[in-house]
This record gives sequence, C-alpha cells and structure tokens, in this order.
Amino acid sequence: MKEIGWPTTDSKHLVVNSKQMLELEHEMFSNGMSQEALIEKVGIQISKWLLKRKSLLKEGIVVFIGPGHNGGDGAVIAKELFLNGYQVKFWCPFPLKKTITINYVKYLTSLGVEKLVDPPNAEGKDLWIDAVFGNSQKRKVDHQLIELFISKFDNNLGEVVSIDVPTGLCPNSGEPFSKNAVKANYTLVVGLNKIGLLQDTALPYVGALHLIDIGISRDQLCKLKSKILKITYQDFKTINLPVLPTNTSKYKRGRTLLIVGSEKYPGAAHLAIKGALSSGAGFVSAIIPDLVAKSIWQVEPEVVVKGRLISDTNGNSILFDALMNINFAYYDSIVIGPGIGLNNEDWEKSTHTLLSFEGLLILDADALNRISKSNLGSKFFLERKYETWITPHNEEFMRLFPNIDCSNRVELAMKVAKDFNISILLKGANSIIANKDRAWQLFGTDAESARAGLGDLLSGFIGGCSSIDLSYSGNNIQTESLAKFAFLHSFASSECNKGSTASLIGVALSKLMRKTKARQLS
Repeated sequence: MKEIGWPTTDSKHLVVNSKQMLELEHEMFSNGMSQEALIEKVGIQISKWLLKRKSLLKEGIVVFIGPGHNGGDGAVIAKELFLNGYQVKFWCPFPLKKTITINYVKYLTSLGVEKLVDPPNAEGKDLWIDAVFGNSQKRKVDHQLIELFISKFDNNLGEVVSIDVPTGLCPNSGEPFSKNAVKANYTLVVGLNKIGLLQDTALPYVGALHLIDIGISRDQLCKLKSKILKITYQDFKTINLPVLPTNTSKYKRGRTLLIVGSEKYPGAAHLAIKGALSSGAGFVSAIIPDLVAKSIWQVEPEVVVKGRLISDTNGNSILFDALMNINFAYYDSIVIGPGIGLNNEDWEKSTHTLLSFEGLLILDADALNRISKSNLGSKFFLERKYETWITPHNEEFMRLFPNIDCSNRVELAMKVAKDFNISILLKGANSIIANKDRAWQLFGTDAESARAGLGDLLSGFIGGCSSIDLSYSGNNIQTESLAKFAFLHSFASSECNKGSTASLIGVALSKLMRKTKARQLS
C-alpha cells in the first residue's frame, strides 16, 4: 500500500470493506493464530472497554449470541462480565452453527450464566449486547429480532451495544438489508474501521463508534490494498500546512481568482471572498456582480475586483464577457460557481476558456449545475487536461454522474475521480475527498457545518489555500491538500464559540489558520 502523508496509516485511520477484513483475519490464522485465540482476544478487549463504563452494566446485561463467530465474541463477553460479578443473561435467537460458539455457550451454562428461552423484555433497564452477525452478514435478518432491538432503543431505559456491525446493517453500504436494522447507542468496531459504518446512511444505526484494537501489525496493514482513511477532529494536532519564507512577497503567497455571485445570489460572493481571505492567500481577486462590487470595499477591502458580472433577465450571471478580459496565466487557482445561477447558453460560450486554463480549476454549486445541463455534460472533465477539483453535494453529484453506481459513496467518488481524472469533495454529514486511488472520509464532524452559506465559504477557502500550496510546491498539488482544507473548514465550525453562521465561521477559520502555522513554527 502506497504511503499516505496525512493522517497516519494505522488501524485507527484505515478503512476496509468486509471482504478485506475477513482476508486479514484469515492471514492471521495462517500465521499461527487460532480462531479460538482471536475470539478470546476480541471478547476480552471489548469486556475491558465495557468494564470501564460501569454505568452501562449496573442494571444487568443480556447478550444476544449469534450462530457464528460474532456470537463467539458475545459469549466471551458474557463470560468476562459474569466473572467480574455482573448479572448476565444470554439469548440465542438462531440455532448455533460454529463449533467454537457452541462450545463457548456450553461453558457459559456450566458457569451458571442464565440462558433465556424466550426473547428478553425490551422494557427493562438492562444493557443489551448485539453479538448476532457482525462483519460477515450479507442478507436481511428476521424482522421480529430487529423490531425487538428497536423497541429497546426507543424505550431509552437501557442502552444497546453492537459488536462490530449492528445486526441488519450492510457493513459495506451502510444501508439496512431490509427496511430497518438494529439501532445501537454504541458500535464497538473490531480491528479496523468498516466502510459502511462511516456512511451517512449508517448514522441512525451505529451510535458512537469505538475501535477495538486487536493488535494488527504494521506489516499486515501495509499488505492491505485499502487506500481509504477515516479523519476525525483528533487529527487536527497532526495536520501541517505550507509555511512560506517570511520574505516572500504577496504575489508569491498564492494568487486566486473567484468568479462568484449574481444579482439573484449576492451573498454567495461575499461568503466565498471571506473564505478566500481567511486562508491567508497573498492575493485574492474576484469577478463579481456590480451590486456586490459597489459595496465590497466596505466589508472586504483586501479583495481586488478584476471584473464585473452582468446578469441576464432572471438575475443569473453571464461569465463570458468578463472571462475575455482576464489573464488566466497570472492565477494559481480559480473558483467558479457559488451563486452564479444557471445560464446554459453562457456556459457553452465560456467552455473553451475554462478548458484551456492551465492552473487548478475549482468548480462548485451552479458551475456544476451548468455542466450537468451543458452539451458536453460530464465529458467536460475529460476534455480538460489540467488539474480540476469539484465540490458537489449529493444531488449535484448525481446530476453530473447519473449512471454510475457503487455500493457506497466512497467507492462512488473514487470511481468517478478515476474515470474523469479529477479530485472530488463529495459533501455530506461525513464528507468524502477522493482521487483515482485514494480517499479520505471525515467522521464525527460538526452538524452545524451543514448550513446555507457554508459551502460558499468553503469554496473560497479551498481556492485561497490551494493557491498557497501551489506557490509553495511549484504548481504541484495533491488531493491530500483538499482533504486538509475540507477538514479545517469543518473543524473551524466546531471551534466557533460565537455562533454557527458562515460569517462567524469565516473569522474562526482565519484564526485557525494562524494557530496551525504558529504551531508548526514553534
């Protein structure tokens, strides 16, 4: 596996699908670890996690033991909790199949752990542990079992912990196999992050995710073909950004051009400019509607107005005339899209100019909507021979690429990035950043970052930050940088104590950039 710079490629960050995890386990078995030893290790590690949270255990525990090895994990957990003095019961909703699990259940009964004949009462205050199917599940589960767990969850009297993957949830897509899946308060993920658990569709089911370390070695991780990494706010402390020499002039500290806003959406221009300025780029310029240009000096006097966008009869911006007067060779990056509105004829006239820009072209919002309605459609990206980044939300993405299908959004983004030779920020609750062979997925991010205007702020911020990177690296930029920019934007939302509006988060972003670079210099 080719090394990724940020974050570190380790078990905490690496993301795999169910097949990859099973292959890793089989390799461990071929290297001498027995299945019994692995099940015992998993069960003990999970028990240690639970024993540190005594409030979960004080009302007793019911372990749901499945027919396979996940059920074996559950049996070990039941044994460990029982031996530590807790009131433990277990129930087997399906006939046991694996010999290891059958033997563990026999041992449980020999210890005196109560085996339930009937389903447990969903109105009790006890903790339920879902150890039914885990990572190996491939099809829908008996709906009565799912409904029993959901009743428990909805009663909110005692919590639900799922082992590895909530029962009924696909570990690869993050979607229920049928209409529903177990809703857990906690999912204890064994070994490595499962890709399905990080998807937006899985959020109603997984609760808080906690990774259970089972001692996978660095050599084993390096053999995996997975190139997907999970990013959380804990990774802020390891993020590094380019720090230019103190004697570098403003014109060599990043030059970005924003083509944003319209009479219909003037606020988008203001927010994109605010985002670019918060990046610390040396030279931020803009082509904006006359309505915005007349007042911009009062709120963002640092920005240089390079042109004015006229509007059509519907208030949408016309780009073509303004583009004809710009020396594009001067800019490291160009941002087009936030608030420009739709005008298909104008886009067709402007296409040749945008295809020929040799710097980084960042396309967002209405630029993407214009492409989806254009004659070229998504072939625009194939025609363009230079670095291109797009930042769609899910609906914009599907309008651009309606015929591409994968099991989850990460694989979808990576396939499109490969097929069209672009880098993608696919926005969502757990945003995804991808190129043709790598992906980063944000997880546990601030819900307040999904608000009107913050996408415009983000576009400008990416434009400014990328221009700095390009100045620093000599016109060479990696998709990892896009992952960092998206991460910092979300992190600033979580750190903004004064509120969650785009304007306030823009101020927080500026402070965060200074804080990050100051840490690097200290």
